[in-house]
Amino acid sequence: MGRRREARTADGGVVDTVTGTAATVTRKAGRAARKAGTATEQAGAEMARRKPLTAAQAKRLIGISKAVAPLLAPYALAAATVARGRWDAYRAARLGVAPDQLSAYAGPGGALHARLSRIAESLTRLESGDRATAAGQAFATRTRPRLTDLSVAVRAAEQMPSSRRRAAYRAISGELDRIEIDLLGQLGVPT
Repeated sequence: MGRRREARTADGGVVDTVTGTAATVTRKAGRAARKAGTATEQAGAEMARRKPLTAAQAKRLIGISKAVAPLLAPYALAAATVARGRWDAYRAARLGVAPDQLSAYAGPGGALHARLSRIAESLTRLESGDRATAAGQAFATRTRPRLTDLSVAVRAAEQMPSSRRRAAYRAISGELDRIEIDLLGQLGVPT
């Protein structure tokens, strides 16, 4: 609790005030409110000093924009095209696919479809690569039907309500994690 102090009012009376933490907070809040009020008043005064837009000024601005817009439009279009290309490249890199294949992996299950296709490509390389083994071929033969089932599950989950879809995607992702670990083991990569 803060110290107690007596203060004199304007009419000469004595008032008992509390000083300390509560008084400091109150004083700071009052100061902040006064500053905000001053800033608002200044902004209002500045707006009052500005002249409103007249009809002639509006016509002049429209005329200038009609003259400048055709000159700037090609640059704006080029900037938008570059930005879209960079965004597509970023999304493709996140999915691990080429930018021209990005449209095949659109939608809520796109990331899982991309993972499924990358695993399928890896299985093809495991089966027919220069280091193909009987165990690798057997693993690929065992795993392909499971990938097909998971692909169907992703498509089915796309039609579910969002909470169920997220739960299904987590389950599918967990299964894909296990398949990827087994695939890495077949390739001789320790995990």
